[in-house]
Amino acid sequence: MDTTRYYIAFNRVNGIGPARLDRLIAACGSIEAAWHAPLRDLVAAGLEPRLAQALCEQRASLDLDAELEHLARSGISAVSRENPAYPAALATIPAAPPLIYVRGRLSDVDSWAVAIVGTRSPTSYGRDVARRLATDLAAAGVTIVSGLAIGIDALAHEAALEAGGRTIAVLACGVDLIYPERHTTLAARIRTAGAVVSEFPIGLKPMPQLFPVRNRLISGLARGVLVVEADYASGALITVDYALDQGRDVFAVPGSIFSPKSNGPNQLIRNGAALVSSAADILDALDLTRSTSQREIQTALPDGPVEAGILALLSHEPRHIDELRRMLDTPVAEVSAALTLLELKGLVRQHAAMQYVIAR
Repeated sequence: MDTTRYYIAFNRVNGIGPARLDRLIAACGSIEAAWHAPLRDLVAAGLEPRLAQALCEQRASLDLDAELEHLARSGISAVSRENPAYPAALATIPAAPPLIYVRGRLSDVDSWAVAIVGTRSPTSYGRDVARRLATDLAAAGVTIVSGLAIGIDALAHEAALEAGGRTIAVLACGVDLIYPERHTTLAARIRTAGAVVSEFPIGLKPMPQLFPVRNRLISGLARGVLVVEADYASGALITVDYALDQGRDVFAVPGSIFSPKSNGPNQLIRNGAALVSSAADILDALDLTRSTSQREIQTALPDGPVEAGILALLSHEPRHIDELRRMLDTPVAEVSAALTLLELKGLVRQHAAMQYVIAR
């Protein structure tokens, strides 16, 4: 059963975040049962009475069919954490959003992603650096993630597009709204070569308190975060804090000691962030040097039933090739060949001799 409608419904209730939603599902048995639960059961599941009452009122007023139709008409996909299209990297972060809204298209190749963040008012040095690094990373097949803001964010998105690469913009408002409005055209370009993403319901306008929350998705969608220019109070450093909590690598571009815009990156380097002088520094550190060839192989080689079966059976727990052969009822030579192709695509890896795990 497709449960997306219920994730959309809960996303509309202010005050029910990932932790509360998980408690409700655990108490009620399913997200559908949680949505239809009577007031007393919601309170028994741990919701404050006022919040439980608000949920009941929202339930009575929300037309889920109309909501789904509106999303479809607007070209917006609602991707719940139960959907295979939900980004694997995002699923690993603390308090991962149960639902994201997408305009454009997410892709498996976005697992090779780097976030580029920084000040809204870069120096000429910062502008040149952001363009150069984003261009070189995108040309190497790396997806560029940022927040569509004025300054470093926009420069990174634009450079990735001009290099023919993919880029993802994460918004602090509904994906049907673009903030800042001056980047409406840029957002439209991003949708053709990537995606515009938000965890916030459609129609929600940007508010100051939503930007720090949004930043955890910028780092969560990426393997590492690069700070180009930022002063001590910059929101880019909030993204760094999230990246560290999520186990992501942090990179920083050194800058002039005379520029306040370099205070943040220079401090990060003193605290252990990797110093970056070229895209190669990031590619090597994150083992992304093979991303271009892997992406080409993913595109060139068709998926067959054996490959699909292997991917369905593998997880992060190792499985021996003989076990896969038995479960697929397929000759070992075919299973071995399919595993080799999946390794080339970067979708599986060998954990030990003849034992395989999912690489996504």
